[in-house]
Amino acid sequence: MIKLDQFNKAMGKIKLLTIKQAAELLGIAPLTLRRWDKSGRLKAIRIGSRGDRRYREEILLELIKKGKI
Repeated sequence: MIKLDQFNKAMGKIKLLTIKQAAELLGIAPLTLRRWDKSGRLKAIRIGSRGDRRYREEILLELIKKGKI
């Protein structure tokens, strides 16, 4: 299985964050992100056979900048 850092390098400037990293960046609980994904408020990228959630850092930063989170 490919590691997250290797995946991020392969994707170039696109940086994907784990649910824990995204929650820490936003100052919210990981469960909140899971709920937002389920409701469609903030969709996650699903990777791997388990369907682990990943979030694009640039999108999260843009939402913070616009005051939407």
